[in-house]
Amino acid sequence: MTTDPRRRRPRQDTPPVRRQRQDTPPVEVYELVPVRRPGPGTGLSLESVARRSGLHPELVRRMVALGLVEATRDAAGRLWFDPSAPRTLARVQRLRAGLPLNYASIGLVLDLLDRISLLEAALRRAGVRSDTVPWT
Repeated sequence: MTTDPRRRRPRQDTPPVRRQRQDTPPVEVYELVPVRRPGPGTGLSLESVARRSGLHPELVRRMVALGLVEATRDAAGRLWFDPSAPRTLARVQRLRAGLPLNYASIGLVLDLLDRISLLEAALRRAGVRSDTVPWT
């Protein structure tokens, strides 16, 4: 007896994502590739990020509120960070010390720097060379 591959049972370790359009009944959609989100077992706590970055935990909370660093909340409301968060916070602090900008403006600068990095990487993949030395 063969089973129809379209009738596979959903994975038990990934919760379904419910999507509903106005004219159709709700449908459960399962992630094809589970995304590891920072949490109690996989990420860094607020205290460890603050200790590693040398910042006060309240300042780290404010940077999360401004969107300068990504964090997730667990069921108890505690913040959990990706392991790269201290590096991001150090980058924010370097920009803050080197430029006369407030934290909201630094968010824009970070977005622009990330965009420049993506464009430079695309140019390198395409094999395009510039006669000038890259400024970054």
